[in-house]
Order: sequence, then C-alpha cells, then structure tokens
Amino acid sequence: MAENDERQEPTEGEELPRAIVDGSNVAHSSEGEEARLHNIVLVVKKLMEEGYDPIVVADAALRHQIDDKEGYERRVEEGKIRQAPAGTDADYFILAFARELDCVIVSNDRFRDRAEAFPEARERMIRYMILEEEVVFERRNKKR
Repeated sequence: MAENDERQEPTEGEELPRAIVDGSNVAHSSEGEEARLHNIVLVVKKLMEEGYDPIVVADAALRHQIDDKEGYERRVEEGKIRQAPAGTDADYFILAFARELDCVIVSNDRFRDRAEAFPEARERMIRYMILEEEVVFERRNKKR
C-alpha cells in the first residue's frame, strides 16, 4: 500500500475546510505499540477523502518516539507535519490554531487542562478510531 499523503488542491474559487490533527495523539493511538507514523498517514488520507485540508501539529518529542523516524523527519521538512517548539505543549497550539482558523480538531484528547481557556474546543472535536487500516470519525458536538 502506497502511503500517499499529498494534499488535494481545491478547484478554482474553492477552499477546503481545514482540520487540525493532533499528531501526537493520533500516532500513539495504537494500543501497546510505539507511536506510528502510519496512523497519521491514515487519518490525513481519510480527512482528504472527506474533503478536508488537514494540518498535522505534533509535540517536538514525537520525533524521538515515532517508529519511522526518517519518514517523520521528511514530512516535517516538507511542512506536512508541524512541530510545536521544543519544551512547549502542542495542545495549546492545536487549540489556538483551531480557534484562529475556525476549524475542527481530530483528537481523542479531551484537553481538560485547557477547557477554561478554550471552552469552545468541545464543539470542534472529531474523535476517531483506527482499526485494521480503516479510520472512522465520530462527530458529536452535544454535551455527553
């Protein structure tokens, strides 16, 4: 299976809705395994299939935890994965970018420690599950 994570170009006059991907959360979503670049690739591909322009934001520490370090570094250099500055928490950048760009966030993180500063985050969330190379998104914007 080729890992094609190229961005789709919108047709003239059209702008795709953006989606911020919590890269560290997605990479670590495989139980009992190390962080997987393939998880990020699968989520990005699914978002593009659904008509989104994904922006992956990850903690700087992910480069030391990821299984495919060469592939990860190449994507960082190409701008396909954006890293938060070393020593900072990517959660702030994810939430701030989502607010600034008025877009959704793909993550299973609940961002409880940032709920006061970003009360609207709950409505932006798209939760996901990866099972056997398939990504399923859950979109709930009502309180549970």
